[in-house]
Amino acid sequence: MNKSTLALAVAVGVMAQQAGAAGFIEDSKATLGLRNFYINTDNRDGDTKAAGAQNKQEEWGQGFDLRFISGYTQGTVGFGIDAIGLLGVRLDSGGGTNGATSTSYGGTVFPSKSNGEAVDNYSSLGLTAKAKISQTELKLGTLQPKLPVIVTNDGRLLPQTFQGGQITSSEIKDLTLVAGQIEHAKGRNSSNNEELSIAGSNAHTAAGRDSNKFIYGGGDYKITKDLTAQYYYGNLQDYYKQHFLGLVHNWAIGPGVLKSDFRYFNSRDDGANGNDPAYYTTGDYGTGITKGKVDNNLYSGLFLYTVEGHTFGGGYQVSNGNSDFPWLNQGDGSSAYITTDMQIAKFARAGERTWQARYSYDFAKVGVPGLTAGVVYLRGDNIDTTGKVGSTVPQTSVNATGRSEWERDITVGYVVPEGPLKNVGVMWKNAMWRNDIPGQRDQDENRLIVSYSIPLL
Repeated sequence: MNKSTLALAVAVGVMAQQAGAAGFIEDSKATLGLRNFYINTDNRDGDTKAAGAQNKQEEWGQGFDLRFISGYTQGTVGFGIDAIGLLGVRLDSGGGTNGATSTSYGGTVFPSKSNGEAVDNYSSLGLTAKAKISQTELKLGTLQPKLPVIVTNDGRLLPQTFQGGQITSSEIKDLTLVAGQIEHAKGRNSSNNEELSIAGSNAHTAAGRDSNKFIYGGGDYKITKDLTAQYYYGNLQDYYKQHFLGLVHNWAIGPGVLKSDFRYFNSRDDGANGNDPAYYTTGDYGTGITKGKVDNNLYSGLFLYTVEGHTFGGGYQVSNGNSDFPWLNQGDGSSAYITTDMQIAKFARAGERTWQARYSYDFAKVGVPGLTAGVVYLRGDNIDTTGKVGSTVPQTSVNATGRSEWERDITVGYVVPEGPLKNVGVMWKNAMWRNDIPGQRDQDENRLIVSYSIPLL
């Protein structure tokens, strides 16, 4: 039994002895989330077509997300327990176009069998013991953190989860402090916990390429009611150390509000990543190879002006250094806290410079509450990479700098505001990605999502 499991069992035992105390039941909540998810990806002609690569990836499924969040027992130290039960049921795997390959263990949405076919269903159960003293809370077990250095992905049928411990404290006015350690991750298309890794070193069949220790900590401080400063640190053992600085400001200008969001990441190698090729990450290192140690600085600024239901936005991001931007990425779908993390691409390759433009509208302003729509366009250039356009194998003698990519995303959503179908949500997401990066193919993608949440307690 590992340390996290033992600690969780002890905490649950203590909590069980006090479960009848007032507050534990009275403040408990339970909900059942339903999500019907369809995705269709058209892998178009690009630089190369890898052997066996599918031109089309398509899957459709029904997801069930049952959550129980308890209150706390009475006393100086309050105890509680949370639970999350996840079930994904396959409705269609696109006639074998589920996106699984001989080197992957899952498709676009569902895990796959040994022959590459999508499973009929997959499920998991996560438990979290928690304790609270004043404004400080400790959680052990299943976690879904959303912080600058670790972000839970919820972009498919079921959400990603992590295993570990986290403590959050708000004892000081206007200051929130967070610290934790993660040991395993469970992908959005998996029922199994796995160790941690990053892009370029996340081959699940390779030995010695994983880590089971990611420590993080930091805080948010509200300097004023409109200005928040952030600092966070993350360290994936044997991979990278990362510092984050952020500043968010809201400024009332005329009839609207201007939001400014500035972010800076400093990422460097840690342990084996500095000298062991089995731990290297993706990037260009000036010698014609495609991997090396983590070495990245990422700066970004995003400005959003909201007025009368309209939101106009623009931003710019620079990814400096020899490596791509690193984040927790086991190769099964993940999120990064960057302003360019889009439906298909992330725009954080070595050397990349990205500008973006955004627009969205809330139709409640014209008498259609619940209806929203938005479009985002990004273009990144100056990408450092290796390879030769038109080749099926990277050319180690060619340093292909100056590559580019662009993406256009459209989102239309509607949530029924009243009546028997109140809170039923329908969303369509369309993305188009084009690039001239060696080894990559252009993509068009559509997602259709129908969701509903049923309160049980």
